[in-house]
Amino acid sequence: MGPMSKPPRQDVDESRLEVTGPKTWAAGLPGVAVSLKRGVEQMGVGRTVTTLRLLNQREGFDCPGCAWPEPQGHRKLAEFCENGAKAVAEEATKRRVGPEFFAAHPVAELADKTDYWLGQQGRLTEPMVLRDGGTHYEPISWADAFALVADRLNGLASPDEAVFYTSGRTSNEAAFLYQLLVRSFGTNNLPDCSNMCHESSGAALSETTGIGKGSVSIDDFARADLIVVVGQNPGTNHPRMLSALEDAKKAGAKVVAVNPLPEAGLLRFKNPQNVRGVVGAGTQLADEFLQIRLGGDQALFQAVGNLLLSWDAVDREFVAGFTDGFEAYAAHVRELDWDAVDVATGLPRAQVELLARMLAGSERTIFCWAMGLTQHKHAVATIKEIANVALLRGMIGKPGAGLCPVRGHSNVQGDRTMGIWEKMPEKFLAALEAEFGVPVPRKHGYDTVDSIRAMRDGRAKVFFAVGGNFVAATPDTEVTERAMRSCDLTVQVSTKLNRSHVVHGREALILPTLGRTESDLQHTGEQFVTVEDSMSVVHRSRGRLAPASDALLSEVSIVCRLARAVLGPEHPVPWEEFEKDYDLIRDRIARVVPGCADYNARVRQPDGFVLPHAPRDAREFTGTRSGKAHFTASELTVLRVPAGRLLLQTMRSHDQYNTTIYGLDDRYRGVKDGRRVVFVSPADLDELGLRDGQYVDLVSEWPDDPTGVTERRASRFRVVSYPTAKGCAAAYFPEANPLVPLDSTAEKSGTPTSKSIVVRLEPAEGR
Repeated sequence: MGPMSKPPRQDVDESRLEVTGPKTWAAGLPGVAVSLKRGVEQMGVGRTVTTLRLLNQREGFDCPGCAWPEPQGHRKLAEFCENGAKAVAEEATKRRVGPEFFAAHPVAELADKTDYWLGQQGRLTEPMVLRDGGTHYEPISWADAFALVADRLNGLASPDEAVFYTSGRTSNEAAFLYQLLVRSFGTNNLPDCSNMCHESSGAALSETTGIGKGSVSIDDFARADLIVVVGQNPGTNHPRMLSALEDAKKAGAKVVAVNPLPEAGLLRFKNPQNVRGVVGAGTQLADEFLQIRLGGDQALFQAVGNLLLSWDAVDREFVAGFTDGFEAYAAHVRELDWDAVDVATGLPRAQVELLARMLAGSERTIFCWAMGLTQHKHAVATIKEIANVALLRGMIGKPGAGLCPVRGHSNVQGDRTMGIWEKMPEKFLAALEAEFGVPVPRKHGYDTVDSIRAMRDGRAKVFFAVGGNFVAATPDTEVTERAMRSCDLTVQVSTKLNRSHVVHGREALILPTLGRTESDLQHTGEQFVTVEDSMSVVHRSRGRLAPASDALLSEVSIVCRLARAVLGPEHPVPWEEFEKDYDLIRDRIARVVPGCADYNARVRQPDGFVLPHAPRDAREFTGTRSGKAHFTASELTVLRVPAGRLLLQTMRSHDQYNTTIYGLDDRYRGVKDGRRVVFVSPADLDELGLRDGQYVDLVSEWPDDPTGVTERRASRFRVVSYPTAKGCAAAYFPEANPLVPLDSTAEKSGTPTSKSIVVRLEPAEGR
């Protein structure tokens, strides 16, 4: 497509799919070329230069992609990555989806389109409504849209019959007001995207260190002498992390990658911002690669703990002074079944011992992980094992060391800080109640999976989402779609068209909102918003582009106007004033949210401010029951798969971020012009009697009762012979989401188990 090309008229043609070998390095000149090409295609040359120049700069806007932090102090002219550039191009595109588009396309037609096609049509421009029994979305005024939502909400038998979802792109200001509106309405039904990604991290860290966030800063990477990256693909999902790893390597650190798939970004990084990355060989990042079997990470870290104890490689002073539960943990791990470790990990024992020796010799270790760990049934126990090893070595509360869950969506951590959670603690709720003089419910609300169940069963009748693409992001697609269609009303606050607009309730609304890149002009002047990155830094974000349409409202405006319609003009919260001046919102945040005192002044500092983190800052663990960091003893889980089956994980391609599909190429894995592929090891293909290039149906098997197995099917995936761990397979989401059972969730966190799906591969008909 040439500059300023139009959106695709034809949908994805999987017959054009091409597969070559995987890459052994990431970024370099191809990354630069793709970034510029996507920008020019969607925005034109001038708009591309304007947006990329402001991306992640102090006076610019926060990247709408991942939550990797900006460096403190000096920032490079190009402080963004390839996928950040793609995210900006998607949002700042000049393509438009207005009333004429919806008049030309009935919803039934749109429902047959792929997620890629829908997203590529452009920015939404006006509020749209789908009437009960209607075939097309049609325009509606903002006032009438808010009145419709208010009428349906206030007509419910109970506030708990409504579900209010939130995406991680929502700003702190919008998130704070949204949860205030929902709780003023009378429910804690506040599911969010955290429920599907790092909820397991929060549950594990809250129990072990007392706070459900990571304990490192970006500066710690250059001080570490060992960085262990587990269940993560930073080359695609957090590309700017590669620069931090490169800096660490230059300072003498070792990097260990633990993953079922060899990821190009952890093999070698060609940094396009220096000569070595452009014309040279780049930087080898991973010194060691442990190709672990899916779900074997708990066994790996129990084994490492066993070895560290046997060698007495324990920080006794730290353990004695700052922890409890050590003796029970040590007794449990000393009884480790090494044969079970072999089965669970699929690793040679020599590799396990090598990792343990590296940890024993390291004075400053950072442990990083992402959804490769969080989306298993035993995910919380797995992350607690990593915490156990960190505690053994005293790796919390010292420079260059700590625990680092790498969050995905750009403000997912900030949303939780601002109160977007169905189980917020009493201290927060009491402060909210005292500040605004409104009663706040205490009964826990629905998380994401419980929300789907409630809609499916008729216990929830209105679904309201600020951002995100709920239908494409959630598990068990057939069940989720049936649940959404069971609602009386579904409402989506969105920038672009997505699956959740075409899988709808009996009535449906699309409320178009400003993007992160766009200027937000209110009664008191131009506004900025704030976000929190993956390392607890809160900073400003100010869009500069003219809005895609004069009819757009900011998320803050939408929440405030909806609140007035639902709660009435006499409600004690000054919603109208909040919409006019976001400083007034931040003043209230300062009085309600822990660590946010003097918010307005501190966020105006050049790099914002860092939220307090007692374990990191002072080795204080006041959030645990005992006031000390807590060792835990968890029963070892070994995922055993029947003969003829594989363990499947869902994952992103390099041309997507979460459910947003930027393009159809996964450059690092050698896939072009298609997405319905399944990656399988050559050894497994031989054993299963399959061949590279063959088409198969993926059939998941779930034991839903003592006597039977429920099957779910995703049809026609091309087999790709790939160097993944034996017994394991991988496919992209959302295409593979239909295979994830709704009731298969992580213990204690409720996160869907999208990284451990038992499947069989059946030859597809006709090929």
